[in-house]
Amino acid sequence: MSRTARAAVFVGPNRPFAMQEYPLRAVEADEALVRVTMSTICRSDIHSWEGKRHNPTPGILGHEIIGTIEQLGRAVGPDMRGETLREGDRVTWTEFFFCGACYYCRILDMPQKCVRLRKYGHDPSDESPHLLGGFAEYCYLLLGTGVVRLPAELADEEATPLNCGVATMVSVTEQAEVGIGDTVVVQGLGLLGLYGVALARARGARTVIGLDTIASRLGLARRFGADLALDVGAMDTAAVVAAVREACPPDGPDIVIEVCGVPAVLPAGLAMLRKGGRYVVAGIVFPQADVTLDANTILSKWITLRGNHNYHPRHLVQALDFVARNRTTLPFKDIVDSRFALADLDTAFARAADRQVLRAAIVP
Repeated sequence: MSRTARAAVFVGPNRPFAMQEYPLRAVEADEALVRVTMSTICRSDIHSWEGKRHNPTPGILGHEIIGTIEQLGRAVGPDMRGETLREGDRVTWTEFFFCGACYYCRILDMPQKCVRLRKYGHDPSDESPHLLGGFAEYCYLLLGTGVVRLPAELADEEATPLNCGVATMVSVTEQAEVGIGDTVVVQGLGLLGLYGVALARARGARTVIGLDTIASRLGLARRFGADLALDVGAMDTAAVVAAVREACPPDGPDIVIEVCGVPAVLPAGLAMLRKGGRYVVAGIVFPQADVTLDANTILSKWITLRGNHNYHPRHLVQALDFVARNRTTLPFKDIVDSRFALADLDTAFARAADRQVLRAAIVP
C-alpha cells in the first residue's frame, strides 16, 4: 500500500490546524483501516484546542468517528455483538483501546481505566501508524478496540456521537441509578445533556429538568423529554435552586447530573438535592478545575457524589440500541447541526467553541 491520507494536525493550543499527508501502510493482523466518513467535535476536543488540557503535538484530534472498513487484518474477530466483520462494513468503535490484562481490566472490570489505556484523538501523529484520530481521511483501529457494525438506516449524524457522547451518558445515567419515579436535573444541555434528558426519561424518571445558559437549547431539551427547561443565565443561583426544588417536591430532586463543564455549578447542584440524593459529575474533563464546596453539605445531607470518565465497552452497544430504537421519535439527527470540510476545521472549532453550533460534523 503506497498511498497517503490527509489529516488536519493539531500543532498547539490556539494555533491553526496544519494540513498534512501521512503514509497509509498495510494493516497488521490484529488491526483494521477505516475510511472516515464523519467525525464530530466533542467539547473535550475544544478543551484541548483551547489549552485547558494537554494533548500531544503533533496530533490528530477527534474521537467521535464513524467510517467504512477498507482493510481488515486476518486476526480481527467479530464485533461486540459477535457479528463477523467484513471490508465495506460501516462501523464505529470505542473511543479508547485497552490491554485486557491489567488489574483494572481483568479484576475490576474497568477497562476504561486500564493502566495502559490509549484514546483515539489523543496520540501523537508523528509515530506510526500516525492516523489515530477522527479529523483525517483514514483511521487505524488497533488491538483492544471494541467495534460495532452500524445499521444502514442510522444516519451519519445519528451514528457519529455514539462512541463518546451517547455511550458516556449511558454510563452516567447508570452511575446515577436513575429509576422509575425519580426526579432528575441535568446541568448543561449540549449533546451530553440532551441525551441525558432522553435517557433519564427512558429509564423511568418522573420529572426531568434541564438547565442551560443558552436559551436556544431549552426548546430542544423539551423535545428530548424535559418537563422543565430553565435559562439559568437569566437567574441568580438562589433563584435557580429555589425553582428546581419547588419543581421536585417534597425536598428537591433525587439526582443531579453535571455535564456543562463548569466547576462553579457544583455548590448549586448540592443545594438542590434532597437528603440522600445522588450527584454525578461528568462534564469537567480538564485539570485544575478548582471549586470550593462545603463538605459538610455532602455529609449532613447523605449525598452520594460520583465522577464518570469514559465508559465500559458495553455502554457503546447500549447507546447504539437506544438511538436505533428511538430515532423515529426523538430528534437525534438535529443535534449535529452543521457540516464542515476537513480543510475548514479552524472555522468549525471556532464556531463550536463559541457555542454558535451544537455539534459540528467534519466530513473528509
